[in-house]
Formats: sequence, structure tokens, C-alpha cells
Amino acid sequence: RAVAACAARIGRRIAVVPCGERWPDDSLRPAIEDLIGAGAIISHLAGSKSPEAYAAQVLFESCRTDLTRLLATCASGKELIHRGYRPDVEHASRLDCSTSAPLLSGDRFVDANIT
Repeated sequence: RAVAACAARIGRRIAVVPCGERWPDDSLRPAIEDLIGAGAIISHLAGSKSPEAYAAQVLFESCRTDLTRLLATCASGKELIHRGYRPDVEHASRLDCSTSAPLLSGDRFVDANIT
């Protein structure tokens, strides 16, 4: 919610991009958690939405009550838990637990709600 509110203050046209990452061979590694996160942000934005944005929102809304399990069992979640980051995965499943909105400023992120 905080990210969507911040984005809406910045402008009327907003692009939310679920990036994924790269496999070691440099091929694309899609990340379901990025698509779900994009859908969470999009669900709080007003106005018309592209079919892709709508699909991300519908995915988020359909799994919002089971986020902890979904994030823990997706490829990235399993990898993080195996490396000892279970608390991070669990924290990532919490909705609206922060009023911060990350904003890239130079080479670091700052809280857009206090800058």
C-alpha cells in the first residue's frame, strides 16, 4: 500500500515491472514472487490497467491468504530458506507492515515517504 500511495503522488502513469533475475548461464529466471509483489502494488492503484497489470493483480488477490506458504515453496523461497533466510521469506509475506516506500537515490535506496 505504501509503495502504491507513493507512486500515485509522483505521477499518474505508473509502470510496475516484476523483474525476475538471471540464472548463472545468464538466461532469464522468472520469479513468481516478483509477479505477486507487483500485483500487490497494482491492487492499490486507481485508474485503468493493462491486461498484464490486471493479471498480476488477480494473481495477488487469488493467493493473498496463502502468501507465506507460496513464497516459502517457490524456487527462490526454497533457495533462501536453504541458505538460512527463512525469517526474510516470512517477512516478505507480510502485507502492509511498513509505511516505507523504497526510492533509488544515486546508488542506494531511501524511504521516499521521508525524503
